[in-house]
Amino acid sequence: MALKATICKAELNIADMDRGYYADHSLTLAQHPSETDERLMLRLLAYALYAHEHLAFTKGLSDPDEPDVWQKDLTGAIELWIDLGQPDEKRILKACGRSRQVVVLCYGNAAGPWWEGIAPKLERARNLVVRRFQTVGDTPLAAFVQRNMSLQCTIQDGQLWLSDGSRSAQVDCLTLK
Repeated sequence: MALKATICKAELNIADMDRGYYADHSLTLAQHPSETDERLMLRLLAYALYAHEHLAFTKGLSDPDEPDVWQKDLTGAIELWIDLGQPDEKRILKACGRSRQVVVLCYGNAAGPWWEGIAPKLERARNLVVRRFQTVGDTPLAAFVQRNMSLQCTIQDGQLWLSDGSRSAQVDCLTLK
């Protein structure tokens, strides 16, 4: 029998000084059995970084043809495609053809070597943004994961501060492309 996803609910307060976006969101996240707690929180931060009323989580790891997060317009056309991790160039270029804008948010120790190897192959992708999440400090993002979360995320100058009232973490978001 296949393992089922773990459902987490998050009340997320976003204060994005970079975009002038301030809103509260009630979110439901399905954590795939193979998804780590850190990756779940990075998906939540990706949502916070690009928050919009039409932004939504997808089937993600359960469907290889969908990104982790996307935004569609009223006609169903994909406006924003957000992938987490280190996808290959075929997936990225295919996404660039399907969406108005594509964002890849890489993370972890393998992000640097991955980007160095793939960057020359993506020069022609004009609608692509690549950014790297880098956790600063001692608080691991996985420490925030609970079935019911109440979180505040402040974004300023490419830095994200996440807090649940008892702990906080800083994540830098460096632009690579």
